[in-house]
Amino acid sequence: MYLQIKQADIGYDKPLISNADANLNLGDVCLLIGNNGVGKTTLIKSVLHQTPLLSGEISINHKNIKHLSVKEIAEHIAIVFSKSVIPQNHTVEDLISLGKYIYYPYYFELKKEDKKEVSKIIRELNLDQYKHTLLRNLSDGNLQKAFIGRALTQNSPIIILDEPTTHLDEKNKIIILKTLRKLAKQQNKLILFSSHDWRLAKEFADKIWYVKDQKLYSGMVEDILLQHEELVNPSLFEVNKNFVPPHIAAPDFYKEMLYSILQKNFQKDLSPLHFELQDKIWVISHDSSEHQCESFEEIVNFIRTIY
Repeated sequence: MYLQIKQADIGYDKPLISNADANLNLGDVCLLIGNNGVGKTTLIKSVLHQTPLLSGEISINHKNIKHLSVKEIAEHIAIVFSKSVIPQNHTVEDLISLGKYIYYPYYFELKKEDKKEVSKIIRELNLDQYKHTLLRNLSDGNLQKAFIGRALTQNSPIIILDEPTTHLDEKNKIIILKTLRKLAKQQNKLILFSSHDWRLAKEFADKIWYVKDQKLYSGMVEDILLQHEELVNPSLFEVNKNFVPPHIAAPDFYKEMLYSILQKNFQKDLSPLHFELQDKIWVISHDSSEHQCESFEEIVNFIRTIY
């Protein structure tokens, strides 16, 4: 486990979150949700070691964060805040280049290989045409992508984003969320992001950290949602054009959860499969045979064995 929380009490004078246990691996996309004031931002600050734990431990790559310097934490974690200060006279290229700051003195000039890396990130984020545009002249969506670009140039294995889709329209929200998932899967980054737009965001996340009643619930998105009725609101988001769904016989909200996890993990034709929910057990029919799964994690693992 690359990021691990062990029996942690998180808060200030008294815990906002008690006895928290959770872990994430490189390549995971994790959505952090919970009502206002429950401790989501405090949790993020605790992972960054900006707010010391009341008890317990947080470790990164098996190292307790309290033994890491500020520079070492920055080398492990890049952070993107929802209300970042916008340098008015900086261009997109300037901002993304600043991600290299942790490797240089305050006044620095990028090496040739660093400039190539910055240019590559600009291309990957589809910001080429805005390379020399002042940040104050960017749309909200492109500005957010530029801040994500700065995080990428840190070359940190973990990227934490606080409300990255705030104030964006649905089109730009999907662009940002697709970008985050692509980064995790193609560059093996661990992505942890909070969002109030979690009903859409869950379509792009593998896992959820849900803060409720001073507890941190963690697990695969669909399993956590089904354990908490207040989170379920059936609606099928089409976010993967290469996905052909199977036949699913289940109540609407269970169907939504299964559809969600399948289209995130499989860009292929799953129409030969038939799913039926029987007494909380998923029965999967395939090639005249049947297989039973008790959780969505089991379903994903099973499908990977037959495709």
